[in-house]
Amino acid sequence: MSTVQHTEAGAPRDARRLHLARLAVYAAFFVNGFMVGHWATKIPVLVERLGISEAVLGRLIVLFGIGAVFALIGGAWMVTRIGSVAVVRWTSVLLAPSLVLLTLAPSLPAAALALLWLGVFLGAMDNAMNANGIGVERALGRPVMSSFHGFWSLGGVAGGLTGGAMIAAFGEMGHALIVGAIVLVLAVWAFGHYRPDDAAMRQSTGSGGWRGLPRSPGIYVLGLVTLLAYAPEGTVIDWSALYLREELGAPLVVSGYAYAAFSATMATMRLTGDSLRGRFGDRPMFVASALLAATGLVAAGMAPGFVFACLAFLVAGIGMANLAPIMFSAAGAYQGLPPAVSIGVITTFGYAGLLFVPAFVGAVADAFSLAVVFAAWGVVVVAVALAGLVVPGLPSRSSGRADSASARKS
Repeated sequence: MSTVQHTEAGAPRDARRLHLARLAVYAAFFVNGFMVGHWATKIPVLVERLGISEAVLGRLIVLFGIGAVFALIGGAWMVTRIGSVAVVRWTSVLLAPSLVLLTLAPSLPAAALALLWLGVFLGAMDNAMNANGIGVERALGRPVMSSFHGFWSLGGVAGGLTGGAMIAAFGEMGHALIVGAIVLVLAVWAFGHYRPDDAAMRQSTGSGGWRGLPRSPGIYVLGLVTLLAYAPEGTVIDWSALYLREELGAPLVVSGYAYAAFSATMATMRLTGDSLRGRFGDRPMFVASALLAATGLVAAGMAPGFVFACLAFLVAGIGMANLAPIMFSAAGAYQGLPPAVSIGVITTFGYAGLLFVPAFVGAVADAFSLAVVFAAWGVVVVAVALAGLVVPGLPSRSSGRADSASARKS
């Protein structure tokens, strides 16, 4: 009798812990997106302060991307050994001073080192928070990855909407200090609420792991599609503010609105994406979303003014919203690899697209224009939509739901 009473009493406590763990993952995704959103609005100021060209900015972003990609690989290795909780805790804390370091940088080499810092902790945190989110999704027994990524987009919205105004009101250093304080407060709150990893998260398998590359080819196919889906998003993050300001004549306060519009619709669609995926299926959802994203990107490249461009980026955000969550859920349920490894592969490819590929945009923009760049990405995303028709691993219903069902059967 006492055992039954103890179990019944423990159930509410377990439910509360799981609820707090879910909130902690929301906070981690928000913090990561919040920092990226403020980095996007800081780019025009950084370019002006250092007196650099778009091509030089592109080379700076290469370092940013290299740091993030290597951190993703190292982060996956650490998650398999010490768990996602420790990694996401400390990377979120160390992410907080990134914009302060970038603002203090007096020269191009110093700015490169500060960007490397930002890329490293964004990347390592991304792997760990996705891995921890997969564990929460499994414990809940239903798909929630789209909503986690929705909070990343909400962070981007907050950064894009407030970054330019904060710089105008408080100066570059005031902006950096405020952003750092917000990130630190949220990171400290979430510190004690993350859900510990289960055994499946870190178990080794015979499929390669991080002692050697995973041998299953399917995970690399998912990774390549993820790279091509992420690259246009990275271009919007890194170049949309500069595009509005320099090619479409937008004022500084408005320059971050393109990314804010893009992130706002991404957040809205991601917060509703889990139910839509369950209703229509991952493959149809992926293909239709990619085609809509392509339409928005082409329209942005052909925009006659910054208002039209913001509306076009809004449409692109609707389309791109659930591409990444679908890929992450597919990776988390991938057979034969522990989630930390499969997510590490997907995240590495994704960050290569998000951070590394857009670094080469500067050279293209110097030769042509950013308008041409955005229109060209629209054509690439049409190819992504076609790949979604045949890429392996996309179930007819949400992979998170399928994973939950198999867990219940076992």
